[in-house]
Amino acid sequence: MNSKDILKVVVEAADSKMAEDVVALDVQKISYVADYFVIMQADSERQVKAIADTIEEKAEENGVTIKQIEGKNSGTWILIDLSDVIVHVFKTETRHFYNLEKLWSEAPLVNLTDWITD
Repeated sequence: MNSKDILKVVVEAADSKMAEDVVALDVQKISYVADYFVIMQADSERQVKAIADTIEEKAEENGVTIKQIEGKNSGTWILIDLSDVIVHVFKTETRHFYNLEKLWSEAPLVNLTDWITD
């Protein structure tokens, strides 16, 4: 699977659990860490964990290697490292506090409309 395929798996998994304000940043030209950063939020710790669990499950089903998962115990910010795709699942307040989109503002947004249902 290439990084765009992994991104699709992540976005569709997050959408299935009603993740809010899902954004993907294309960081290929500005970072060696990954190709994409995916940022999303939920209003409760329980939902943050459910979203992260579903992303983990769908990644495994699709043969995507999960390098590391951080923050599962807190439920306010869970980071899932899928090598070329780094996923940030935030509780809403935590996302606003860290404002990763501003930190990575040079990265273009990826159009996710084909993978998100209304």
